[in-house]
Amino acid sequence: MAGTRSPFLGLLPLPERQAITRALRTETVGGLVLLGAAVLALIWANSPWAVAYTAVRDFHFGIRALGLDLSVGHWTADGLLAVFFLVAGIELKRELVVGELRTPATAALPVIAAVCGMAVPAALYLATVTAGGGSSAGWAVPMATDIAFALAVLAVLSTHLPAALRAFLLTLAVVDDLGAILIIAVFFTSDMNLWALAGAFAGLVIFYLLQRLRVRGWWWYVPLGLAIWALMYNSGVHATVAGVAMGLILRTTADKGEGVSPASRVAHLVHPLSAGIAVPLFALFAAGVSISGPALGAVFTSPEPLGVVIGLVAGKTLGIFAGTYLAARFTRAQLNPDLAWADVLGLSMLAGIGFTVALLIRELAFPGSETGEHVKAAVLVASLIAAVLAAVLLRRRNTLYRRLYEAENLDADADGIPDIYQRDITAKTQAAGRPDGQPA
Repeated sequence: MAGTRSPFLGLLPLPERQAITRALRTETVGGLVLLGAAVLALIWANSPWAVAYTAVRDFHFGIRALGLDLSVGHWTADGLLAVFFLVAGIELKRELVVGELRTPATAALPVIAAVCGMAVPAALYLATVTAGGGSSAGWAVPMATDIAFALAVLAVLSTHLPAALRAFLLTLAVVDDLGAILIIAVFFTSDMNLWALAGAFAGLVIFYLLQRLRVRGWWWYVPLGLAIWALMYNSGVHATVAGVAMGLILRTTADKGEGVSPASRVAHLVHPLSAGIAVPLFALFAAGVSISGPALGAVFTSPEPLGVVIGLVAGKTLGIFAGTYLAARFTRAQLNPDLAWADVLGLSMLAGIGFTVALLIRELAFPGSETGEHVKAAVLVASLIAAVLAAVLLRRRNTLYRRLYEAENLDADADGIPDIYQRDITAKTQAAGRPDGQPA
């Protein structure tokens, strides 16, 4: 019937499904590399060569005259993660222009779910530290979902989540990333240098004009991007803001005869660099924490790390599930009849894996302190707990997921288009009284 809305978590439009599949394939491979880097960091930091780990992480190099004499750890957090946020900005722009966030009707549900999934963990953290007499500085640590780590868990589990569930998880993570970068820009900015900030803003204006004028060539954008990043770093605003700003400026729609948009070209080139090198290197020098009885005990006895564990494990699950359920009821969205709310619960639990951005905010909230080390351990412990619980919930439904996944991907005539989309077209043409596959 004309005007009938597709069910929530139903079959995605083919172009959207293809774009999501490409993005998630890179994220999954990157997530496995990220998982390996985190394990290596833990082994290295707790080995007889732990002193070498600290020495490498704290080794300084750079251009002092430009204010860029940083440690290896800071280069990975402030420099390499700018590449990660560039990709996040491009993905957010794509979602806003052609994806799930392009219209209020389709955006309402995932945005409400994501906002609840950020607000509830922060509230539970604050409640925990208030009751325990701890510091409220880490309230933003348990707010973000690590999509790469979550997809790595799915790959290890060999779960066959339908494309709609994966797309919903990706959209949640995109909104999470936007919330995280806004929080970093607003709440973790200090010693503001207005001249440097003005220079960074001027650079972004030039970047925008080059896009508007359809100027092509990496020799324009790479030096300009590096200058914007350096100015943003020296302004006191976290340098990763420069990455997401440039990602949002890049054009997402292709001109006639252009083939692919600038954003798609950049994402194709940079996404593997972000997922396979930038984020794993950040993890290598951010996840190294001492694993000992007292250190693990502090995770569950000190208010700040305990607040992070409760926020990620309970807060993310409760916030996303309740937000999704209430938004669906409010908007009268009908859940895909092939799925159940238990599937949304498993996805909500999986979103409790907060690694990359959580560790970044931890570094900003508790720089160089023992509490910060305990909070780092809490992020790792909470992500492990969330992964295990999500695995239990999702594996119970994997038979259903496999059936839906195989139906979505069946291409019996090998024409490159899944048969489920062609059956839908055939049904519509037959309903209109036309021969199968013939134009009106």
